[in-house]
Amino acid sequence: MQLQKAVRTVLTQLSDSLDQLSQDQYTRSCRSLSGNSIGRHVRHIIEMFQCLDEGYEQGVVDYDKRKRDEQLENHKVIAQRLLQDIVLRLNRMNKPLFLHIYYDELLSDPQIIESNYFREITYNLEHSIHHMALLRIGMLEMGGISLPDGYGVAFSTIKHNRKCAP
Repeated sequence: MQLQKAVRTVLTQLSDSLDQLSQDQYTRSCRSLSGNSIGRHVRHIIEMFQCLDEGYEQGVVDYDKRKRDEQLENHKVIAQRLLQDIVLRLNRMNKPLFLHIYYDELLSDPQIIESNYFREITYNLEHSIHHMALLRIGMLEMGGISLPDGYGVAFSTIKHNRKCAP
């Protein structure tokens, strides 16, 4: 399916970019990322997909309850392995899901939104691309990193740019 192929492409780009970083660069605070590290953004991407994966069976996804596992932001090799695992687990059937969201910090009960697995995969894909745009800035700050032209660029933008090219 095209959706899973797009996720595979993006997460492979992310993993390949991590190959160019030393462990120190992966965990180093970046001024252009408001003091956050590359690893922190990668952890966030991974945990969003993990949260969807974990909620699939019961049909309830709650992104606010993700683990925030510091090992992912501090160990590049673990993060790369998990990126590969995400790609391998994408071939599930579409099914209805309920998304729990909390937009009022005074309320403890979530608002419940109807969604489905493919819609949430799409959300996570676009969310990953957004974070990769930020990662591009952080990696370029470090210097010596080579990224493909479409790294951190939405598929719709790539398509539009191709259409407008002379």
